[in-house]
Amino acid sequence: MNRAAARALVELCVDVREAREPAVVVLRNAPGTDFCSGVSFDPLELQPDPASALATVRGPVVCAISGECSGPGLEIALACDIRLCDASARFAMRDALEGRLPAWGGTQRLPRAVGASRANSMLLLGTEIDAATALEWGLTHAVEADLDEVIDRWLDDLAGAGPLALEFAKEAVHRGSELPLADGLRLEGDLNHQLAATDDRAEGLAAFFDKRPPDFAGR
Repeated sequence: MNRAAARALVELCVDVREAREPAVVVLRNAPGTDFCSGVSFDPLELQPDPASALATVRGPVVCAISGECSGPGLEIALACDIRLCDASARFAMRDALEGRLPAWGGTQRLPRAVGASRANSMLLLGTEIDAATALEWGLTHAVEADLDEVIDRWLDDLAGAGPLALEFAKEAVHRGSELPLADGLRLEGDLNHQLAATDDRAEGLAAFFDKRPPDFAGR
């Protein structure tokens, strides 16, 4: 990834966030290419970085990976909410072996995704894992042969869900993971109270009792 592509990804996230319209972001590499095997510039030069920008998107962020996904590329993938890959995917974080530290959240998001012991193997030893191992470790949610087909199916599922409920669920997971259980449960309750005052919550209840599909407006 060059500087221009990284900056374009940051700007896209800013545009999505500022538009305040329900949105799902899908991030993937072109067929036949690596997802991201590194960057061609100093990662510390770009602030905010793409991973931080992706983490601020309120709606779901889906990542589809094939080929190599390493270093800053893996950090970008870790900032996504749902990760999908095909059998060609390979994951690594070799920054420390090259005298650097991950700069886009890798030391924090990787242990949260796979646990400290497995993260240490990747961060300290530069261990590369394949798609099957990534699935076993919880780094990816599915390994599929046809990424386009699965993405389309997931997008259909997400499009039918309440966009505000998706945003609040994402907020509850991300903020709650950093809180004691009692505070996390309080956060869930607070978000439920906020959602209860929205048109989407009323529409969801009406659709349930009318036995019809809901028509959410994101309000």
